[in-house]
Amino acid sequence: MKRFTYLIKEAFANIRLNQTTTIVAVATTAFTMACFGVFLLLYLNLRGLTTSLQDDIKVVVYLADGVSAQALADLQARIKGDHEVAGLSYVSKEQALAEFREQFPSEGYLLQGLGENPLPASLLVTMAHPSRSSEAVRRWAERLKAMPGVAQVQYNRDWIESVGGIVRYLEWVAIAVGTILAAASVTIIGSTTRLTLYARRQEIEIMRLIGATGTFIRIPYLIEGAILGALGGALSLSLLKLGFELLKLRLGPQSHLLGSGVTFTFFPGQVSLLIVMTGLLLGSVGSLVSLLAFERSRS
Repeated sequence: MKRFTYLIKEAFANIRLNQTTTIVAVATTAFTMACFGVFLLLYLNLRGLTTSLQDDIKVVVYLADGVSAQALADLQARIKGDHEVAGLSYVSKEQALAEFREQFPSEGYLLQGLGENPLPASLLVTMAHPSRSSEAVRRWAERLKAMPGVAQVQYNRDWIESVGGIVRYLEWVAIAVGTILAAASVTIIGSTTRLTLYARRQEIEIMRLIGATGTFIRIPYLIEGAILGALGGALSLSLLKLGFELLKLRLGPQSHLLGSGVTFTFFPGQVSLLIVMTGLLLGSVGSLVSLLAFERSRS
């Protein structure tokens, strides 16, 4: 226990020895990790939006004018009996007109002078969960178009695929940016550790002469790097949270993603902890790299 306490004290002594470089290392690490955090935050929210859209895929089946009651009943029975369908509701021409006037009250003039109701009746189909991919919905819609009484089939395939493409693009960007910024963090913390090593090189030589092992000498510097990295990770998390709340406050009700009912959310607890632990790991790696370089230069 005494040995562990000594190693911790040595780590904090190293941090106090170079306060300016320590502050610079923590601040720079926080900035680099915050840059990556912005990409990660955007990626997680867009992925959540894509999942929500796929879980809420509804296919609108517009019915041909003059379709008979029997043909409509047969069509509904065939759709309900399809294993790819989770739900079905009928929207009459009158309901469609009432919904249009409710959703677009300022556009009511467009229907004036048209005489009879120009909006078609439709069936609103909710797809079963295994069939909610855009490709599965596309195949199902193509089959449905050939059924009697069907005039047109529409769903938000293009929008879902576009968002999915953006998410895949962000994955690659996040990997590339994360790799670059991780290397930058390792270099920054490694440089701070290297300054401490050179400032205390005589003390390290004395410890070697009196029999201290290499591991015993290295541990305080590894702990120092881990502390700096964890502080940088925690600070980046605080900056991201502050920026996130300011953005939400500025957007206000518009923070709902494109009216989909999905809101921007911050990192869950597990991801926040992972960011701090990543900073800790990067700090440890940076210190280890500097230690190995220092030992090679002294040998």
